[in-house]
Amino acid sequence: MDGVPDGWVVARVESGRVRWHVVPDATAVLAVTTGCAAVGVDIPLRTPTGHRPRECDVATAKALGRARSSVFPAPPCEVLDAPDYAAACAIARRLTGRAISVQAWNITPKIREWVGRDLPTHVVEAHPELALRRLAPETEFASKKTARGAGQRIAALARWLDVATALGDLPPGPRMDDALDALAVAWSAARWARGEAEVLGGGPEGFVVV
Repeated sequence: MDGVPDGWVVARVESGRVRWHVVPDATAVLAVTTGCAAVGVDIPLRTPTGHRPRECDVATAKALGRARSSVFPAPPCEVLDAPDYAAACAIARRLTGRAISVQAWNITPKIREWVGRDLPTHVVEAHPELALRRLAPETEFASKKTARGAGQRIAALARWLDVATALGDLPPGPRMDDALDALAVAWSAARWARGEAEVLGGGPEGFVVV
């Protein structure tokens, strides 16, 4: 699944067919994915335990190369309760020596929904841009906000399932790039379920699967 302004868009893939859900929070995500062999989440599920970035964030950024800017490193847990961006930056500087990005701050409400939960082992963290580059390694992806970038992502995901039919069933609310990200994360989750996934990072700070 992938975050949307009012919650999460969930792509539940069964036998090559996609059933969509738009739900308000992590609790609802877990409810509508009951029975799934694996659940991929496009958000940090753990936060750093020290002053350094998580190993999985560093490894994911390295694997993405020129697209590394799409990785927003998980902020320290203390940042999640900051009242505003300025306070979040002050806390991050004290703990790590660096402020957090605006993009990372904007996803802190989503991170709060997951951090601290006792999640089952089939719920894993994944990164859509990395999944897409594994699906189509020869593609130089344009921004997902452009028509070219959307077309490239649809073509990459079409190697796995019928994306056109899936998007035709998309309910109102989610943008196309959110839906494509959810499908990309579902591809990584399917690989995890089959025991085929590459695992980046590990330990108490979590890992990313692709």
